[in-house]
Amino acid sequence: MVEEEGVEGKKEIGKVSHFYSGISVAVIELTGALDVGEEIHIKGSTTDFTQKVDSMQVEHKNIEKAKAGDSIGLKVADRVREGDIVYK
Repeated sequence: MVEEEGVEGKKEIGKVSHFYSGISVAVIELTGALDVGEEIHIKGSTTDFTQKVDSMQVEHKNIEKAKAGDSIGLKVADRVREGDIVYK
């Protein structure tokens, strides 16, 4: 698989598959690794913001590190939509 550079030289690491607006949590299908404390950029047709990863969960358990293939829950600073791309 060829790694493509995305936004401002950042690497794509996942895609939003679901968004829970009531609790502002996005479900992200990861194609790359992600650690708590890292900064991510979420971009879509109407979405474009950067935030720090404060916490993430897999199956309702807090985790510090996630790897490609994981489906994580992540509290997001703004509304996201299915299909939005996540970069780091």
